[in-house]
Amino acid sequence: MPRPSRHAPDTLSRAAHWSDQGACRELEDRSIFFPEDFPKGLVLLVSKEAKAVCALCPVIAACLEAALERPEPNGVWGGLDKDERKAFRRRQQRRRRRTSRRSGGGDGAEAAAGTG
Repeated sequence: MPRPSRHAPDTLSRAAHWSDQGACRELEDRSIFFPEDFPKGLVLLVSKEAKAVCALCPVIAACLEAALERPEPNGVWGGLDKDERKAFRRRQQRRRRRTSRRSGGGDGAEAAAGTG
C-alpha cells in the first residue's frame, strides 16, 4: 500500500472554535482591537469602539477567558483592554486567596506571622 504524501492537501475540516462566532470576525478592519497602535489621542475612542463590538458578541466570555489564560499582553479581548484585564486578574487572585484562607488552606505565611 502506498504511503500518503506528507505534502497532501489537508482535506479534513477544522473543528469549530468559539472564535469562529466572534462579532469581530465580521469586521473588515480589526485594528480597532489594538488601540495601542493608534496615536495617543485616539486610544480611548478606538478602545471604546472595540468594546462596543465586544458588548454585542455572543462569545465574549470565552474570549476573555482565553485572553486571561494566555495572558494576552495587548489589545481588547473579551470586552476588556490590557489594563482592565490586569486588574481583573488581580481581583481573581485576591478572591482565590481569601477563599483559600476561609477554607483553612492558607499559604503558611499567615501562620508564620502569627496572624492565621
